[in-house]
Amino acid sequence: MASLPEPISALISALNKLPGIGPRSAERIALHLAQTEAGSVRQLAQAILTARERIQNCGTCGALTEVQPCRICSDPRRDPSLICLVEQPVDILSVERSATFHGKYHALGGRISPLNGVEPEDLRIAELEARLAREPVKEIILALATDVEGDATSFYLARRLAPTGVRTTRIAHGLPAGSGLEFADDLTLSRALEGRREIH
Repeated sequence: MASLPEPISALISALNKLPGIGPRSAERIALHLAQTEAGSVRQLAQAILTARERIQNCGTCGALTEVQPCRICSDPRRDPSLICLVEQPVDILSVERSATFHGKYHALGGRISPLNGVEPEDLRIAELEARLAREPVKEIILALATDVEGDATSFYLARRLAPTGVRTTRIAHGLPAGSGLEFADDLTLSRALEGRREIH
C-alpha cells in the first residue's frame, strides 16, 4: 500500500490537532491543500499568521480583540452595571449571538479543576475583583458550564464575591447538563439568560 509523502503526513498530523478535526477530515484538508494553487495556500497561511499576530485578549474583560480595550468594553451603549462571567473568550461570542445580553463581560480563562491543577489563583478572579472596585457593577451573571467543575466554580465565586454586595446570579435553564456555551443555540442561550437566578 502506497504511503503519503512526508510533508502531507506532517500536515495531516498538524491539522488533526485542531478542535473538531478528526483524522479523516485532516487527511481530506491536507490533500486538498497539497493540490490547490500555491497562491491560495499562501493566502490562507498569511491569514492564519495575521490573526495569530494581531489578535490579543482585552486587558479588561479578556475577550479576543485587535484593539485595547475591546469594542464591547468601550461601547457606551452597554450596561456597565451587568457583567456576564464566562469561562473562555469564545463564550462571549456565543452569548453575543443570542442578542439578549447588553451588559459587559469577563472571561475567567478556565474553571476551577483541582484534578487538572487549576486553582482559583490560576483564573482571572483578581482582575474581576479589581473591576468591581472601579466599575458600577450591580450584578454578575455566571454563565459557566452545567457540569461538576462549572458548578464548583460558580459556588466558589458566589461565596468569594458575597462581601462585595454585588448580586450574583446564574443562568438557570435551557443549557444541557454537562455541556458548554459553544453547543447552545441562540434561543436556548437567550432563555437561559432571561431565566437566571440568584445563588445563595
